Amino acid sequence: MIDLNIIENALYSYLPNDNILIKKLFDSMRYSVDAGGKRVRPQLVIEFCRLCGGDVETALPFACAIEYIHTYSLIHDDLPCMDDDDMRRGKPSNHKVFGEDTALLAGDALQSLAFEVMSLPETVNKAGANKAVKCINTLSRFCGAKGMVGGQVIDLENEKKSASYEEVLECNDLKTGGLIKAACVMGAILGGADDIQLKMAEKYGKCIGLSFQIVDDILDITSTNEELGKPVGSDIENNKSTYVTLFGIEKCRVMVDELTKEAIEALDCFDDDNTELKKFAISLAERKK
Repeated sequence: MIDLNIIENALYSYLPNDNILIKKLFDSMRYSVDAGGKRVRPQLVIEFCRLCGGDVETALPFACAIEYIHTYSLIHDDLPCMDDDDMRRGKPSNHKVFGEDTALLAGDALQSLAFEVMSLPETVNKAGANKAVKCINTLSRFCGAKGMVGGQVIDLENEKKSASYEEVLECNDLKTGGLIKAACVMGAILGGADDIQLKMAEKYGKCIGLSFQIVDDILDITSTNEELGKPVGSDIENNKSTYVTLFGIEKCRVMVDELTKEAIEALDCFDDDNTELKKFAISLAERKK
């Protein structure tokens, strides 16, 4: 997989810092981007682009864009009106440092920055107008009302009831899986994938997205605050239906293995070396934080 320093440097290069009157907002945006994380989504954009014949420089702005969207969603998720979490990635949540009002606006600003970066003239020139528009449309769909945001709504509703497997599946496929699927498809678009490859890229994203969420549910039970960098046990406190509450930990581990196998099989239609993406799927399934 790509050197994460390349992604980090690109992420910071687009962040604004040139207006002292808006410094608090800029600091808030940078605070959450700087919190780190696994950078799963930008890595997927770049690796699928390379797998389909594209290059890193073309993919980088789109990789940054999807990470800005992901970061904004985490800021908003932590707000008192949402999941009400005080810690994120081992640091105080954005609103605990900058206040709820600034945190909310920082999330808004990161969302708009994502689309600004994807539509910059130099970005469009590198990718080609047609591919750039397709990527913008893809990210818009997967992060909006029928994607990540819609999944968050279902997630909030599920806190108030005992949800079925179908409801939990739909929630996680949209909320967690939305951006992961978007990343895979965007990378494939940028690399010039055909229709079958685009479909399989989305399937890979769907499988590892669901696997990622099931592992999260397991870790919420088995890990510690220090290991995860955020409060554990919040699902139980909120009486939320999860894969673990529905199936138990051992069955969930079997589900993770099956989904990881499906993700790897989805890569068979790509002619170039897909070893890194196979390893990536396995590493997400085996992660401990």
